[in-house]
Amino acid sequence: MQHSIVDPGTIKINVSGAYIIDNGEAQSPSSESGTEDQGYEHDRRDIRLPNHTSVVSHVAADIGGSLAKVVYFSREPGAKEPGGRLHFLRFETEKIDTCIEFMRELTKKQKRANGGKQSELCVMATGGGAFKYYDRIKERLGVDVMREDEMECLIQGLDFFITEIPNEVFTYHDEDQENLIHYTDARADVYPYLLVNIGSGVSMIKVEGPSKFQRIGGTSLGGGTLWGLLSLLTGARTFDDMLAMADAGDNSTVDLLVGDIYGQGMGYDKIGLSERTIASSFGKVFKRKREAEQNAEDGQPQHEDRPERYDTATPEGAAKQQSDREFDIGEGRMFAPQDISRSLLYAVR
Repeated sequence: MQHSIVDPGTIKINVSGAYIIDNGEAQSPSSESGTEDQGYEHDRRDIRLPNHTSVVSHVAADIGGSLAKVVYFSREPGAKEPGGRLHFLRFETEKIDTCIEFMRELTKKQKRANGGKQSELCVMATGGGAFKYYDRIKERLGVDVMREDEMECLIQGLDFFITEIPNEVFTYHDEDQENLIHYTDARADVYPYLLVNIGSGVSMIKVEGPSKFQRIGGTSLGGGTLWGLLSLLTGARTFDDMLAMADAGDNSTVDLLVGDIYGQGMGYDKIGLSERTIASSFGKVFKRKREAEQNAEDGQPQHEDRPERYDTATPEGAAKQQSDREFDIGEGRMFAPQDISRSLLYAVR
């Protein structure tokens, strides 16, 4: 096989012609596993492997402090095209039993579909949870559980996406609102690079080769920080709720931007800062809070939060959206949870 990834030693996956496919076209994983109450999120995108037709008897799990991620391959016997796809699922780690039950149902399904012995199935596990929950996973699944080094898996997996999967690597241009994302071609000459791994916390890894890497820094402010603060400040209850809220938010109502300092439509071009560059995360909160308190003391009414979206291209629409994003001061909140979510997401990023 000219185009293949070998892991763990006896498994070869043909990735020639691979491409990303929208998850809306895929069969619901709940119907595949027979689970009524999912308790997990199926990623919006899968990877289609049109030229891989052989059996893959391995299920991969990365169990972190906040989320547990599961990846598995399934053939598509009902599809018009050959091959199959890699599925990507997310569970909250505190619901690890739901994750284990899903893998148990998945191994049973694969055994029926492939006609193999269950002992031939294997779960590849990494992350801290691979050690913390090792005995529970092995006992419940009744199969081998192979624990792998978290950082080596991360780098090998990232190399796989960079070198083999098209439209996976991109650059983001915040100043170009009409064309934010620019995809780059898959290429083999990827070293060296800096890997910023944002999990519950953040690690920064200098990578010089598949097995040559070192941690050069990090921070305790990461996804767990985002999750914890948003659970205090908003009504979101799941990680995906928080991301959805951030997607609908406007951080400019909360953050102080370069354009706020230099004037509308102005950036600091000399050092490459656009008008939308964040000068200070949550930098507008104190000033707006003080103004709202003064208005309340003067008897001026406050606006309730409304979810409507307006045409911000017009001054009237922008002003209306700004006004309707404010909360009733009597509730102790003045900012829409969507805006807070987006601001915190940018701050952690």
